[in-house]
Parts: sequence; C-alpha cells; structure tokens
Amino acid sequence: EVQLVESGGGLVQAGGSLRLSCAASGFTFDNYAVAWFRQAPGKEREGVSCIISTDGSTYYADSVKGRFTISSDNAKNTVYLQMNSLKPEDTAVYYCALDNVHGSSWFHDILYDYWGQGTQVTVSS
Repeated sequence: EVQLVESGGGLVQAGGSLRLSCAASGFTFDNYAVAWFRQAPGKEREGVSCIISTDGSTYYADSVKGRFTISSDNAKNTVYLQMNSLKPEDTAVYYCALDNVHGSSWFHDILYDYWGQGTQVTVSS
C-alpha cells in the first residue's frame, strides 16, 4: 500500500520560510513523479511543483517560481518543498501526490492516484 505522509506546515509571517516534507512508502514504480498541490478555501486545487524520479527534472507553477524549490532524498524516499518569501496568498492546505505521471502533465491532479493527508500552511500579513 502506497502511503504519503506530509509534514512541516505551520503559521509563518509574510516573507518567512517553511520546508514541507513528503515521506513515501509502499510503492514499486521505477519511474514516478512526486508533486505538491495546494488548495485554498473556496478555490480549486492547483499544482505547485513536481519532481521526476528518473532524471530529477523539476517543474513549478508560475506563482511560485523563484521562491519555492523542490528536491528529493532518494535514500529516504522523501521529497521536500522549500518555500521562501512566503506571501499570504500561499495560504492553503498542501498535499503531496505520487504516480507514474509524465513531466509535461504534472499539474493535472486527476492523474495521481496516491495522495497524502495534507498539511496546513498559513501565511499572515
């Protein structure tokens, strides 16, 4: 059974930083993508960033480019999302997702079967 466990969310002031972690277990894919999505109250879930296992390619939503960095520690089966220069509009529940997804389609949440429980990120102004 594939399990994804997020951690690292919290309350931070605008301009601050947080690092989210997504620990994965129970999967046997050789090629996979791990993506971060977020959903703010009253809004649709949106893709934030993605990393591809085969070559380490990374993808970012325009709204977070230059501020967020995704990385992975394959030995720990953990993916990180370093979030800097946080803004109030980054406030949302952040989810990690995993599946055999091609990089060009990373932002389509319907392509992911495996999801974590989510972690709340709140940025105060």
